[in-house]
Amino acid sequence: SSTSPKMMENKVFLSFTFYSTILILKMYVVAIITGQVRLRKKAFANPEDALRNGGLQFCREDPDVERCLRAHRNDMENIFPFLFLGAIYSLLDPNPTVARIHFLIFCVGRIIHTIAYLLGLRAPTRSVAYSVAQLPCFSMALQILLATTPYW
Repeated sequence: SSTSPKMMENKVFLSFTFYSTILILKMYVVAIITGQVRLRKKAFANPEDALRNGGLQFCREDPDVERCLRAHRNDMENIFPFLFLGAIYSLLDPNPTVARIHFLIFCVGRIIHTIAYLLGLRAPTRSVAYSVAQLPCFSMALQILLATTPYW
């Protein structure tokens, strides 16, 4: 393996890296889906794209494209903070099983949230998935604050 021995020692960080990579790949998939929906619905954000695909009248908004964009924006609002929190939390030497559960819950919650968003599943599926995914983030944030309070 090309992974450094020091990095291999931190099982929590490796678990965090695994789930973070899954989430980033999921974000790329949402971006690809957005592009495919734009093409299928002929709803382009830029005039040059509209001209290339049929004319300026296709430089317009579409509800399905907007839904994809909202799902992507929600990912950025939630996954980016997770990347920070999870990385710092990994440095606190937490119990590896507890840490893995934190990362797994967040990851599964975000995947369900995206599926519910893109497919327009009945409420409250999306909001429950969102809320469940927030729990490990609040837990990690609290643990980081407790660990760093003596240094403020």
